[in-house]
Amino acid sequence: MPNYIDQSLAQEMKNGTPEQKVDALFNYMEAQGQSFYDEVVTQLEHALQCAALAQQNNAGPTLITSALLHDLGHFILDEHNADKAFLATDLNHEEIGAEYLAPFFPDAVTTPIRLHVPAKRYLCATDASYHDGLSEASKRSLKVQGGVMSNEEREAFEQIPHFQDALTLRRWDDLAKVKGVETAGLETYRNIVQQCVIH
Repeated sequence: MPNYIDQSLAQEMKNGTPEQKVDALFNYMEAQGQSFYDEVVTQLEHALQCAALAQQNNAGPTLITSALLHDLGHFILDEHNADKAFLATDLNHEEIGAEYLAPFFPDAVTTPIRLHVPAKRYLCATDASYHDGLSEASKRSLKVQGGVMSNEEREAFEQIPHFQDALTLRRWDDLAKVKGVETAGLETYRNIVQQCVIH
């Protein structure tokens, strides 16, 4: 992994019980999630809105956990819109976040996280109205993330296990950017996340 990644969370989670792992994760998200990624919501608000949408749509524990943690890569890369270089290059937050969480969570959690950026590229290729609904930050980042998928890329994407979950997560991700929405706090998701932790 590149050395600009904050390893403090992984170190803290490494030898903990499932309860301690979730404690470390939630404390980290509270502390690091106050910066803005999109135009109107903090990173933490975005994560909580996304998880709330997953819960409202009766998703299972692994997909709710993916929704809550899908942008952890931004947190550990300290990637946010106060940084001048923000969105100038793609730091692959989805790959880095999934990789970072892989020792602690199963593929059913980490694969949708890994694929939520390619899912945007896929949906832009398969749904003409999808691109129009993207936020300005998402439209800008699409360019540095590789643009719309080719037919070959699309076929390859459809072979990956959990790809449908990634598409579902992506749509929630796009909707979870609403200013001033009241959401339940991280503690609401403690039991759900904890049951997904690899023992």
